[in-house]
Amino acid sequence: MSTTTTEKHTFQAEIQQLLELVVHSLYTDKDIFLRELISNASDSMEKVRHLEGTEKHFKDAGADLQITLELDKDAKTITLTDRGVGMTREELVANLGTIAHSGTKAFLEQMKETGGSPAGLIGQFGVGFYSAFMVADKVEVFSRSWKEGAENLRWESDGKTGYEIEETEELPRGVRIVLHLNEKSADFAEEYKVKGLITRYSNFVGFPILLDGKRINEVEALWLKNKSEITDEEYKAFYQFAGKAFDEPTYRLHFSADAPIAINALIFVPGENPEKMGFGKVDAGVALYCKKVLIDPEPKGLLPEWLRFVKGVVDSADLPLNISRETMQDSALVRKLNGVITKRIIKMFEKEAAGDPDKYRAFYKKFERFLKEGIATDYANKDALAKLLRFETSMTEAGVVCGLVDYVARMKEGQETIHFIVGRSRDEIESGPYVEAFKARGLEVIYFTDAVDEYVVDSLSEFEGKKLSSIRHAGVELEDVDGAGEALSEEQMDGLCAFLQETLGDAVTKVSGGKRLVDSPVIALVPQDGMSPQIRQMMKAMDENFKDKPKVELELNPRHPLVKKLAEARVSQPEIAKLVASQLLDNALISAGLLDDARETIRRMNSLMEKAMS
Repeated sequence: MSTTTTEKHTFQAEIQQLLELVVHSLYTDKDIFLRELISNASDSMEKVRHLEGTEKHFKDAGADLQITLELDKDAKTITLTDRGVGMTREELVANLGTIAHSGTKAFLEQMKETGGSPAGLIGQFGVGFYSAFMVADKVEVFSRSWKEGAENLRWESDGKTGYEIEETEELPRGVRIVLHLNEKSADFAEEYKVKGLITRYSNFVGFPILLDGKRINEVEALWLKNKSEITDEEYKAFYQFAGKAFDEPTYRLHFSADAPIAINALIFVPGENPEKMGFGKVDAGVALYCKKVLIDPEPKGLLPEWLRFVKGVVDSADLPLNISRETMQDSALVRKLNGVITKRIIKMFEKEAAGDPDKYRAFYKKFERFLKEGIATDYANKDALAKLLRFETSMTEAGVVCGLVDYVARMKEGQETIHFIVGRSRDEIESGPYVEAFKARGLEVIYFTDAVDEYVVDSLSEFEGKKLSSIRHAGVELEDVDGAGEALSEEQMDGLCAFLQETLGDAVTKVSGGKRLVDSPVIALVPQDGMSPQIRQMMKAMDENFKDKPKVELELNPRHPLVKKLAEARVSQPEIAKLVASQLLDNALISAGLLDDARETIRRMNSLMEKAMS
């Protein structure tokens, strides 16, 4: 030990205040201290790599660049050692004695002048170090600089009043930090605890991290490697590690971008959907890194909510992090990241759907709810997401699906409307009266059979300039087609419609003859501003006191035998005609899924059967 006099320094009042802020207020989680110290060590060794290439007489060139951690539960200490550039006496004062001074910043300027790359540096050197005082009541730093004739120095501070520097025994190049843990933080000397912190925050640091002689960070930062250098097995292993998953990924997206922001990303689409399997809403699965150091495992706003099912890593060297790395100062930057990554993921789905439709259909069957949620909530991307929808139609075989692009390509010349119907199943839809008119005219109808599809089409409203229109709604204009049998005259239809309107009263808003029906006698149509059957069912499920009576327009088929007989019976047998009129309305409501109470229907049907038997 040198007998050189100890050099003591007292923190200025404002420095003490800043230090108090760093230790007690700036960091919300004291676990961060180890991430910061490892990041500083990584920075320092990145500098060594640079200097070995630029300094001819660099001392200790070729020494193992690694970070070692040693724990002593009895002494309640953590010792972290690196083989970085070390610090001179002046640098100890500047970097560890002055809050918010960045030793890295000056080095970056030097690298710019020499044409070096700053990509491996993390930054925030001085302040990150002081996070150690969240867990330690005393910190010792042993350091020797790489520079010729550098002193062997020991720096010590309690993080409150000041610090002292003295010469010490011979040291290797680099820094050794000894944390004397306070009582509340003694558990950080436990191996399981430190191993967990390394795995969580620093697993992808570009140097080996050894804990009591065992390497902890063995998984590579694949997102920074060239795709051609990575095998499928390595991708799978990384997905399972980063995503804490046991399945195999369905798709992966590995890309880098420089504009509008530097991004390296590796995104995976899982093989299974936990939400569909009944595990509840999943948390966001894409973690945010800055130069291989974890910033946030579940960053809010990095991706839209509907993409919470994807897993992976986004790393950006351009992040303007605040002093603690725990939040970003510029939310506009988060929006840029969000926009770039989301568009890339949607493009990937589009490409995969075109390249392997069967594989995409299998993915879609499991994850369609997320894409539909995106259409309903992500205005900026809803049109692009609409291309990813898949559904059956009146022109596809049962079980065969297509997309809106396919539908538009098959539209008849002059057709400006995309026709759809929402129902519980294909069989239910095709057993009703709504599709027959469109089939007769060669017009394709989309079958939406998911409970959320009502919200999807309401949010979408149009696709490539073509309006989406429900065939359950009134007001759909169709060309007339020749049907079987002679139709009622205009005078007869007017009389029958007036009779039905008077008989049914306010149960219908309008009664008219129409062109849309072929085989069915009558159809109940929901007004354009009316509540659909699906929305009514949801309202009833949410509110047991929901009593809203459906408002419908009744459209008659003037060629149907039952309608023609009813036109005669309203004059010759008015009482029976009234019973038939009410029964026709209920039949139409049943087909539309709008009949809430069938008791009166059954009573009336019994009465009609009794009269028929007489």
